[in-house]
Amino acid sequence: MELTINGQVYQFNFGMGFMREMNKKVTMPVDGVKYAVAGIMDGDVESLEDLLLVANKGQNPRATTEILDEYIDDSDTDIDQLFEDTMGFLKNANATKKCVQNLEKTIEEEKAKK
Repeated sequence: MELTINGQVYQFNFGMGFMREMNKKVTMPVDGVKYAVAGIMDGDVESLEDLLLVANKGQNPRATTEILDEYIDDSDTDIDQLFEDTMGFLKNANATKKCVQNLEKTIEEEKAKK
């Protein structure tokens, strides 16, 4: 995945390094990636930014919190599309797609119970 912010292209990778880093960040009884994905599914912009920062780790150029804050706050940024694009990459990356599928299945089962 890549984003162009202020004319600069930033790369984001949702691979195994991303998975390990996300799982370190969340100290809850659930898997870190599932927690982050659930946040994105709920429209949590802070979860989205955290996820993007981790996915950009090791890439050059490096996106910072400030760069992403400005990008997200910019009225020209289609935040809905950013959520959709990010979920699309999470659904298709080998390291994350199974996690996303399981989470979506769990959500559907919970909805069916209600």
